[in-house]
Amino acid sequence: MAVQLQRSIVAQTRKHTASVIFLHGSGDTGPGVRAWIKDVLKQELIFPHIRVIYPTAPMRPYTPMNGAPSNVWFDRSKISINCPEHFESIDLMCHVLGGLVDEEVKAGIAKDRIILGGFSMGGTMAMHLAYRFHQQVAGVFALSSFLNKNSAVYQAIQKTKISMPELFQCHGNNDQLVLYEWGKESCSNLQSLGVKTTFNTLPNLHHELCKPELEQLKSWILHKLPNDEQ
Repeated sequence: MAVQLQRSIVAQTRKHTASVIFLHGSGDTGPGVRAWIKDVLKQELIFPHIRVIYPTAPMRPYTPMNGAPSNVWFDRSKISINCPEHFESIDLMCHVLGGLVDEEVKAGIAKDRIILGGFSMGGTMAMHLAYRFHQQVAGVFALSSFLNKNSAVYQAIQKTKISMPELFQCHGNNDQLVLYEWGKESCSNLQSLGVKTTFNTLPNLHHELCKPELEQLKSWILHKLPNDEQ
């Protein structure tokens, strides 16, 4: 059965020429991460020519919360780089989110004018979506995120000969939930497979967003998705 994702959208009034799909972390929602970004930046993450889409993950039982229902993109046995990936839930959500990418393409946005990214679990989900199924997108960003050891993402990149989208990462070196070393290891592994990466270390930052990080992200998005009409 098709899953229709709820979404919160930020756009200027005129027709957009590029899109960013921003995926929230576990237990959050599209409107929740949008409001968090607005609170940190003191304004929306907004561009004159880019539509920013914040989808909300469906509710599902989440094992790290003892099976309690939560808005999560996929399940996992625990939050650790060493546990196996839950392929069934990851692949299902890649299919669902792929529908969102296809909607943008049908609306006239070229796939290489789309960026996929997110915070924490949302960044992990974006890497699976882009590097395994939508390798023609303009770029990927992962904020306080990581890939499990032996991730299907690494395997997919090894099997293809095409150029991969660039990855923009930010990670606080005081993150106690998603360890800084996990983010660095994921970056190193992707670099070794030929992915162009930018890794920004945020001193003393915990598992959270900060203004310098979001300002860097905004600049990177504009670099990857310039306004062609200017």
